[in-house]
Parts: sequence; structure tokens; C-alpha cells
Amino acid sequence: MMGLELLAGYAVAYLVRKARRVAGRADAEVDRTLDAGMDRLHELIGGKLGQDRALAKLEQEAGAGEVSARTIERVELAIADEAESDQGFAARLEELVTALQAADPTAGVTASDHSVAAGRDVNVHAEGHGVAGGVIHGGVSTGNPPPPGPASA
Repeated sequence: MMGLELLAGYAVAYLVRKARRVAGRADAEVDRTLDAGMDRLHELIGGKLGQDRALAKLEQEAGAGEVSARTIERVELAIADEAESDQGFAARLEELVTALQAADPTAGVTASDHSVAAGRDVNVHAEGHGVAGGVIHGGVSTGNPPPPGPASA
């Protein structure tokens, strides 16, 4: 079984995605299986948490395009708390999250500020004393440059 905190985190990520879709901020062509799965997850969590203020705030913030870390944490904690006390809810939550991960081609790809994420291969190549990288923080040095003039072989 997936850890409750991890499970709650995945659930919140899908709830945010669902709320953004409702607000019309998602891609026009969304896989129907994924959409139906997010609907089921939303119904499960909404039914369990009821009129929880944190859940309502999450939906509101996601619809506006910006969800605070505090709101995410509050909803994750509420979901994890319910999952701890209700094994049936926890099992159904894990089932739905696992199904969403299987249906979602981007489920394993995550990036945060100043990072690169890819669902498949990434090739980075540099030549002639060049530097190549997806994300570089701070200074980069390739050593002393070659002396001017014709290249020696």
C-alpha cells in the first residue's frame, strides 16, 4: 500500500487538475478515461470531506490558477486523516489514484521551480568547450580558453 501522505499528495494534485479543467484552463483534448477518473476521485473526496473549508479553498484557488502551499497541505492532511480512520476510504482512494496514474502519461513527470522534467529521453550535448545543461544554478567554468590562433591538432 502507498503511504498515506504520498497518496494524499497525489489525490490533491489530481483535485487541482480537475478544478483547473472545470475552470477551462486545461488542454482542449483530454483523455476521457483520465477525466472520468478525476471525476470519481473528486466525488470520493468531496463525499468524505463534505463541506471542508480547505477543500473549498483548494477548488477556488485552482480555478483562479494559483494554489497556495498552505491550502495544499491542509487538504493533504485532511485526506490523510480520513484515510487513517477509514480503511475502506483509504483503499478506494489508492485504487482511484493508481488507476489515474496508469491512465495519465504525465503521472511520473514532475518539476518544480528552476528544474527540468521529461517523460522520456533527454539528450544534452555540447562541443568545442561548450556547456550544455537543462538547469544550471550558479557559475559554470570550462577552464582556461584555448589560445587564439589556428587550432593545433
